[in-house]
Amino acid sequence: MSTTEMTRSDLAVITLDEASAFIWREAELLDRQDYTAWLPLFTPDGLYVIPIEREAEDRAGELNIAYDDAEMRAMRVKRLKSGFSISSAPSARTVRTTSRFVLEEAPDGGVLVRCAQMLVEYKFERTRVIGADVTYHLVRTGEGLRMAYKEILLLNSDDPLWGIGYLF
Repeated sequence: MSTTEMTRSDLAVITLDEASAFIWREAELLDRQDYTAWLPLFTPDGLYVIPIEREAEDRAGELNIAYDDAEMRAMRVKRLKSGFSISSAPSARTVRTTSRFVLEEAPDGGVLVRCAQMLVEYKFERTRVIGADVTYHLVRTGEGLRMAYKEILLLNSDDPLWGIGYLF
């Protein structure tokens, strides 16, 4: 059953347990660099956004580190896995922890989930810790929960950028 075939009564409430399990699963996929399994976690029109300006209200109208629709996410994954990108060769090892889940109902029957993420990166004999506030817009589809939107607001988003060779 596709998302468009589902009726409002088919859309059960998304619980905190479901949302946190989905987000933890996504973190595991990203830490394993299983980007092929990560891509379908989005709805077809879903967005992956890493803004620079913390207070900007219109992410589309501002400069972003990433503002990816499905096509751009697929191209980003292809670059990361190709081995030709200087920022992704060799791949960084990452471990991320997500916590402080806050759920709010979204107008489409989905939920907005805000959480904290700590990502530890190891590359070139150096360990770096990156913190972020992450917002997910999760919706239930016939295939399970999917991300209609994911925004990663890095704590240091307005600092000079460095080579990021992985997905958040």
